[in-house]
Amino acid sequence: MRHVILLVFLPLLAQERVSTGTRVVARPIGIAEAVETASKNYPSIRISQAQAAAAATQIALARTNFLPKIDAVAGVNRATRNNTFGLLLPAQVIAPISGPALFSNSMSSVWGSTVGVTVSWEPFDFGLRGSQVDIAEAGRRRADLGIARTQFEIAYLTADTYLTYLAAEQIVRSASAAYIRALALEKIVTAVVRADLRPGGDLTRAQAESAMAMNMVIQADQARDLAKATLAQLVGETVAVQAGEMLDKAPKIVYDRVPLDQHPLAREQNAAVEEVKSREKSLEKAYYPKFLLQGTSHARGVGAYDGLQKPANAGNPVSGLGPNIQNWALGFTMLFPIFDYPSIRIRKEAEVQKEKAEQAKYDQVLRELQGQLDRARAMLMGAQRIATNVPIQLKAAREAKEQATARYNAGLSTIVEVADAERLLAQTEIDAGLVNLNIWRAILNEAGAVGDLEPFLKLTR
Repeated sequence: MRHVILLVFLPLLAQERVSTGTRVVARPIGIAEAVETASKNYPSIRISQAQAAAAATQIALARTNFLPKIDAVAGVNRATRNNTFGLLLPAQVIAPISGPALFSNSMSSVWGSTVGVTVSWEPFDFGLRGSQVDIAEAGRRRADLGIARTQFEIAYLTADTYLTYLAAEQIVRSASAAYIRALALEKIVTAVVRADLRPGGDLTRAQAESAMAMNMVIQADQARDLAKATLAQLVGETVAVQAGEMLDKAPKIVYDRVPLDQHPLAREQNAAVEEVKSREKSLEKAYYPKFLLQGTSHARGVGAYDGLQKPANAGNPVSGLGPNIQNWALGFTMLFPIFDYPSIRIRKEAEVQKEKAEQAKYDQVLRELQGQLDRARAMLMGAQRIATNVPIQLKAAREAKEQATARYNAGLSTIVEVADAERLLAQTEIDAGLVNLNIWRAILNEAGAVGDLEPFLKLTR
């Protein structure tokens, strides 16, 4: 009785679930709609979009290098007013001061202040800043193609999961039919065993076959639920599949020969190669001299004065708090890091090796796509050939089952022959239910290798 109750409720379980007292009804959805929904809303796509937006900001950041640099400074201090002539190399221990040496050495202190602005602009750079912009633009192109690749992968995974869901539904139906026949056989065997026309071992075998058929139903239902959960994860809601005409017929030819370098994965990897090349070009321009057009205007407040000819005097208590000495300057500066060449050469060699690695990855992608395409077409040819043979197989399996049952009822065969015929029929019915779906899956695999799902989706609409 429990087997019969479970069998009755299996079709209902395919369409709805009861969770915390709330009935959740799955919304019917076609494969094209499922693919479109997942391609727009899956979180990994939003991650790629955010990464592309971040890459776009790097272009704006690189272009700011063309702008002049303006630095402003202001400060105030209280310090001793003694000073000595002589140069000090840049250091952080001794504070630099300016002015002539005084005739006296005193520990008294005066105020000092400073305010100023410096403008620095690089009028030409032999293309270095432009190459840095090119690097940023190459990174953005790679990120944009990463979005396309992610969308394609999600779309392909959704379509594949949808077909898996459909296939699981077909297996559930075939397994349920096999279970019904197993129960019918068990009923017949029970009657003949009770009439002492067959040994008790036949009933045991029939019950074992029924239990095995029930396990097949449970496993098929489990596979369907797993596919349904995966599809709900991709689409964002619980849905039910709509087979349409996909179970009844399949197209013959979909894709012609297409260049695999247009596959989203290949295009993204090619962008990675171009990004490395742009860094190489930038390093080629890194060893040029750097020319700066500079201008400055500043004022200083000094609390000590007249220190050149006589001991310096301090002004009133607030002398030096406000700038009272002004200066300005214009100049043209050249910076040439002569000994940076070895490090630049090593960095460039590193980028050359990275380019070789990215190029090898690109070649590997093309080779793997070609292998995937060849396998998909071999799978398609095999599935189409099997489709022409399955009707013959199904007819023969049904006849074999009927004949084995008739011989058993007439006492001319054993329960083993009937069980074997039933298993053959169950497997053949599963094959018949999946024959067209296998063709569709082969076409989908071909679409995955080509990198374009649209022709496949058009056939499903």
